[in-house]
Amino acid sequence: MGNPIVHWELLVNDLEVAKKFYSAVFDWTIEESSFPGYPMIQTGAEPNGAMMAKPDPDLKSALTTYFGVDDIEESLTKAVAAGATLVVPRTPIPGVGYWAMFNDPDGIPIGLFQAE
Repeated sequence: MGNPIVHWELLVNDLEVAKKFYSAVFDWTIEESSFPGYPMIQTGAEPNGAMMAKPDPDLKSALTTYFGVDDIEESLTKAVAAGATLVVPRTPIPGVGYWAMFNDPDGIPIGLFQAE
């Protein structure tokens, strides 16, 4: 089986403005999480997502999709070998798992998630 989409994230300029906007437009429930500055979004169907302030104002895309993988290091190695650029190396999410991010050859950010 392939690697399913397990999470998505909106990268925004202003969290408060974005929370009000998306709640009003899509009736999403947006609640603070245990990660400061990373509110979780409940859309009413899986996969749900989150939002955060852009870590780099020059990012070309503001919607990041996360794909579930068994081994982030292996997936990052394959991605870089195929022409991707590493953005965020394997990073722990305490009690949850690990995440990483790369830009594909077109500069589109792609997230990876490995459950703990």
